[in-house]
Amino acid sequence: MLEREARATGAFLRPREVKCGVDLLRLALAYCLGSMGLRLTAAWAEGIGLASLSNVALLGRLRNTVPWLESIVARLLAQASARSRGAVARARPIRLVDATTVRKAGKSARESGRLWRVHAVFDLPAERFSAFELTDERGAERINRVAVTPGELRIADRIHCRADDVADVIAQGADVLVRAGWTGARWLEEDGRACDLIALLASDTTGSIDRPIWLGRSQAAPLRMRLVAIKMPKAQAVKAVAEARAEARSKQRAIKPGTLIAAEWVILVTSLDRAEYATDKVLELYRLRWRIEIAFKRMKSLAGLAGPPGECPEVAKAWVLCHLIAVLLTEAQLAAFGVSPHWAARDRTCGAPCAF
Repeated sequence: MLEREARATGAFLRPREVKCGVDLLRLALAYCLGSMGLRLTAAWAEGIGLASLSNVALLGRLRNTVPWLESIVARLLAQASARSRGAVARARPIRLVDATTVRKAGKSARESGRLWRVHAVFDLPAERFSAFELTDERGAERINRVAVTPGELRIADRIHCRADDVADVIAQGADVLVRAGWTGARWLEEDGRACDLIALLASDTTGSIDRPIWLGRSQAAPLRMRLVAIKMPKAQAVKAVAEARAEARSKQRAIKPGTLIAAEWVILVTSLDRAEYATDKVLELYRLRWRIEIAFKRMKSLAGLAGPPGECPEVAKAWVLCHLIAVLLTEAQLAAFGVSPHWAARDRTCGAPCAF
């Protein structure tokens, strides 16, 4: 399989300094996952009899591996996705959508803030990544970037609250639960009039809002959704307001009164049916989003996904892809330990049909 993929993608064409595709993959992983650099990696390969090539030749080989490494990542993801579907055969799949970034290689790229963005989907209760897409800083985070698994619940943070994208996910057979900023959507009433969200929050005396809302779209009818807003406890609200003020100061701009009001609330929009998912259940579901944040932290702290070395963009991309391969292979090994105790405990509480 590896040899065929290596030849088909042009990563390995004929035996010379490197004898086969497997040896080339060992070289790529040794450089990208280690800390030896090109010269030491070439010396290491010479020392163990793996390959005899210069650091310049190794650089050339690594440049050609990107399509092959992408195909390996895709294959590992397909295997993980199949296992995830089996894990939720009796329950609804929950898929968390988010992205993390690593800096691009080279001094000029670092100084100008250019980066690689790793778009990901994290499946629950399997607690495994099922999709990756690697782009540069121009690749926007979108809730519909990855194809939908029919019947899934897709959960995302506020940057993904774009009405057209959300409508696309729902049209593919999924439900959506996404956080929203008060200025991040065009809020409408059923008759098409603008809905003053800040006035709605400011006038509330219960600390909980659960009502229909419509999101304006660019060239289509407004999207009917459900607005769920929960006021934070006092201590959290004070902290959130202080953070909003600090951010405004750091950007040297005046803070809007509406921002101070909205900062005290968790504002969610969802397509989930109110009869089946009560207000507190919706909030409980959204809290699961922190699982993908933890997974990203593991990728960076344990797998070493921090920032590729060198100046070559092709090698930098190969470096990121090798780390994704390491993460997927590690997750496959962890799957042998069975269902996470975290989810097993929740299943005992909620019953088998409840995947959360």
